[in-house]
Amino acid sequence: MTLSHAPICAISLRALFDDQHRASRVQVEVPLALRRDRLLRIRALLQTHGSALAQAVQADFGVRSPQLTEIADLFVLRTMLSSTLKALPKWIKPVRVHTPIYLQPSRAYLARQPLGVVGVVSPWNYPIQLSLGPAITALAAGNRVMLKPSELTPQTSTLLGELIGRAFAQDELCVVQGEGENPAEFAAEFASLPFDHLFFTGSTAVGRKVAAAAAANLTPTTLELGGKSPCLIDPSCELREAALKIAHGKLLNAGQTCIAPDYVLLPRGREAAFADAFARAVAQLFPTISGNPDYAAIISPHHYERLQTLLEQAEGEGARLQVVNPEGDGVASAKSRDRASRQMAPVLVFGAASHSRLLQEEIFGPILPVVLYDTLDEAIEYINTRPRPLALYWFGTDEVSRNQVLARTVSGGVTVNDTLMHIAHENLPFGGVGESGWGAYHGETGFLRLTLQKPVLVQSSWARGDLFYPPYGKRFDQIMGILKRLI
Repeated sequence: MTLSHAPICAISLRALFDDQHRASRVQVEVPLALRRDRLLRIRALLQTHGSALAQAVQADFGVRSPQLTEIADLFVLRTMLSSTLKALPKWIKPVRVHTPIYLQPSRAYLARQPLGVVGVVSPWNYPIQLSLGPAITALAAGNRVMLKPSELTPQTSTLLGELIGRAFAQDELCVVQGEGENPAEFAAEFASLPFDHLFFTGSTAVGRKVAAAAAANLTPTTLELGGKSPCLIDPSCELREAALKIAHGKLLNAGQTCIAPDYVLLPRGREAAFADAFARAVAQLFPTISGNPDYAAIISPHHYERLQTLLEQAEGEGARLQVVNPEGDGVASAKSRDRASRQMAPVLVFGAASHSRLLQEEIFGPILPVVLYDTLDEAIEYINTRPRPLALYWFGTDEVSRNQVLARTVSGGVTVNDTLMHIAHENLPFGGVGESGWGAYHGETGFLRLTLQKPVLVQSSWARGDLFYPPYGKRFDQIMGILKRLI
């Protein structure tokens, strides 16, 4: 099969899918050596072109340091590749299953097979990690992959397409792009293909549409969505240390992270102390905002204006805005429009109305609403009366309180006394629940998500299944009596 040296956009999506589908049915068994080879090709791609990819991401954002892409995209993928390559020989082995006494002396096992063709729809916020991460998992499981990256990061998507086109045959792994076409229509066409599995990372609103399109083909999906991830500060918490970790989790990539703290639940009366601690934390992390290469820009003018609108609406409904800008320069006002760089200063919001869009929609930016509570029960109720979040963060030293929160709330994942870190643990599954998504990946969990565990029973030549055949009579009743006593 010849390699493609350019991103695919003109070729029919259906033709590309048919090529991969045909190849997956011809080569059902994908040996370990081939799986490893495909993963090693991605590793070589990252080693050789990592800097170029980081530069492409920076160009797409306008301001985003290559160091941020290194740690949040490339390093994550390198660790994923390393752990997957080490564990893969074990993961692909058949798994023996205990056989109950009434079926002995047969034996049973689970054969782990590729599903076939996996579609991956990736977002713009971490455009390398969230494109290649699911692809790595799918390739490790022996699947073929069609990848549709975001149109909001065109330089990164184009470069990914070129690099993957040089390293892979189109019927192994290909990148499809919809330049010159209606992006929404192109995405809908992609999601409507009859994949063996469809993996989507993005907003809940778009996730609903993807799930509906996949359902028409009975295509199973993994939806990595988002939502409003709470950060619960316990009265036992030391605010200075917590504020630094909250600021880091919130402001990484300027808040454009699916598991960023979306709002803070704070004990009433500690507003001033938290605001001071948060401001100090921001100054430590980002001594300047405007022009700071370490402080990422908002991805597009549209998203920048959306965030400004959220602030204006909240303020109009009576909320108090506190802009956190260490340098006090031209971005000091929450209503300022730094359209040139789209670097938006962090904003704390106190007293937002409960019906405010700021407290109803995922923010995906450097705005942090603070919601006050009087009792732990009140804080837990606030979380539980809303859609289940992708992540939950708890800060404090009171183990009884911590265990109450862990036992009485449901979320996709939890980090205690820090933010974001559970996603970095390769052996912890990552995924949502309810409106924050379904299905999980990372490690063996992801491998099994994209693998068919086919049950196989091998009957013994000594088997006496005929004892259960009709006509039923006294012998049948005797055998059933014995089995009832044994189970």
